[in-house]
Amino acid sequence: MSAKHPSPLAMICGDDDFAVKQRARQLFQEWSAELGGMDHETIEAGVSNSGEALRVLGRLREALQTLPFFGGGKVVWLRDCNFLGEERTASSAAVTEALAGLAEELKHFAWQNVRLLISAGKVDKRKVFYKTLDKLGTVEIFSAWSADDRDWTERAETAARSAFRQREKEISEEALAEIISRVGPNARQLESEVEKLCLFAGNRKRIELADVATICSRNKTARAFALGDALGDRNLPALLRRLDEELWETKFEKDKSEIGLLYGLISKVRAMLLLKEMLREGWIKETRDYNSFKAQLERVPADKIPADRRFNPLALNPYVLYKALPQTRKYSSAELVQAMEILLRCNQRLVSSGLDEALVLQQALVQIVTPAAAV
Repeated sequence: MSAKHPSPLAMICGDDDFAVKQRARQLFQEWSAELGGMDHETIEAGVSNSGEALRVLGRLREALQTLPFFGGGKVVWLRDCNFLGEERTASSAAVTEALAGLAEELKHFAWQNVRLLISAGKVDKRKVFYKTLDKLGTVEIFSAWSADDRDWTERAETAARSAFRQREKEISEEALAEIISRVGPNARQLESEVEKLCLFAGNRKRIELADVATICSRNKTARAFALGDALGDRNLPALLRRLDEELWETKFEKDKSEIGLLYGLISKVRAMLLLKEMLREGWIKETRDYNSFKAQLERVPADKIPADRRFNPLALNPYVLYKALPQTRKYSSAELVQAMEILLRCNQRLVSSGLDEALVLQQALVQIVTPAAAV
């Protein structure tokens, strides 16, 4: 939703690059339409050194002082500015001094029919320039979604629904939950997947779960969920295939490791254990309706659930829990407790032994998935 800007000065910033660019473009178009005229100016402010930053600030001063040729108003957009945070360029004495001087000029600037829009990444709120803009104008900050944020799924669902409505499409709750679980906390990829789904649906107004399964890709987070799902399904061939895929990716991605895969499996088993306990307590019941399941989760007594996010099932994506619910039937509580013990031993072997990591993980998963009578 667009915010009202009574001030002719606005800054849109934050580490959610996609949201910042969307909102800044929207405001620039609104202001340009409101003021009319043809003299609106965009200044690219992505620089690589202090000299370029000083030249950009010089262009900005010139743009603010140059009156529109054809009368009317003028919007100046300092776009994608990357020297307002803690970057090396931003810490340059010359740039710091120039920004402080610009801040002082803006305090006394006769705005009349001129408006200034600044879009940037993360900014340093301690600096004079930010404090001046915050006092004189309007600052909107967009923080990127993070898996550590308890409400990231709700924010993602809201954004996705809005994107579908803009394209005059509807989406079922299960399909929406599936696309969120596949994409994870990534606003840019979510927008891309929504666009793909709408093109795939063609003239059909409603997006269903089968559409998501057919056309949407899985990011790294979702692929890790797929490994856990294979464990939950007690499907050994699929589990070992997924494990091989994940182990292969650890060779090329610095943020992935065997220990990371293990922790994801531990989280999956822990979630199934907690679901079993919630079923036993009568807080939830098995259902094939996702909305009904979410409503049940909202009624779970908060004081009965661990505050620590690592042990709190409600901190997980509700759809991940929903998909894990029928999987709890495939294991007894005793088997899940034993699975946690096996994974603990696996952790110790990965950390302290020189054994092949892939072999250690494979042995642990075979032990968990294979029924005791078959061992």
